[in-house]
Amino acid sequence: MSVPSPAGFDRVVLITGAGSGIGAALARRIAAPRTALMLHARGADEASRERLAQVAADCHSSGAQCATLCADLAERGAAEHLIHQTLTSFGALDQLVANAGHAQRQTLHALDPDTFSAAWAAMPAAFAALVKRASPALETSKRGRVVALSSFVAHRYRADAPFAATAAAKAALESLAKTAAAELAPHGVTVNCVAPGYTRKDRGPSADNVSVWQHAAQATPLGHVAEPADIAALIAFLLSDEARHITGQVIHVDGGLTLG
Repeated sequence: MSVPSPAGFDRVVLITGAGSGIGAALARRIAAPRTALMLHARGADEASRERLAQVAADCHSSGAQCATLCADLAERGAAEHLIHQTLTSFGALDQLVANAGHAQRQTLHALDPDTFSAAWAAMPAAFAALVKRASPALETSKRGRVVALSSFVAHRYRADAPFAATAAAKAALESLAKTAAAELAPHGVTVNCVAPGYTRKDRGPSADNVSVWQHAAQATPLGHVAEPADIAALIAFLLSDEARHITGQVIHVDGGLTLG
């Protein structure tokens, strides 16, 4: 039986990168009456803001209370502001899903300091700032959960598919999540990472590139790429009461991509 948050909701959930893909699929999956959702997107353009608004509208139709905020989490202070706005809007924060991020193909030889710094700021540094600011609220929650989105690129290294900056950033993210799991465990808060394999996109340059997805499916032992809903299903489980004894883990949802 769930215990309501101090604000009267069954749970208050913050999802970063909720305007499309996995974040949007998760928001729609867990939206329900007595659930409050703070939905974040970078909001770099009007189309991005409209997508986020549509996700919020869909979640509201399922009975959830929703608020949205657009911010670039790579900017100093943005993560802290997002947590502050969540607490201001709903009076509590029970669960945090750090989904926002990006993948960029780049060799180590071609890696430049600006690209590396940008990847670091947007992923591990933003995650650390989010968790640090959210910890007091999470520690008082009866359903405290943190889930961070990593990637197969932190576990599968190939010269023909290099992700130098992204792989380093995601590996650091996983390390920080394990540190957070150890520090928050005495308060009953679980912290886990989900590492997707190739996952279909609903926007971006590769979204409609059939050959790209055919190649990705061929590289995956199960023979198909994941849909955002496949990843969202695992995240939703990790947020549930049934997953209360799972913490400090990196769980792969990759169709066998990292088997060898």
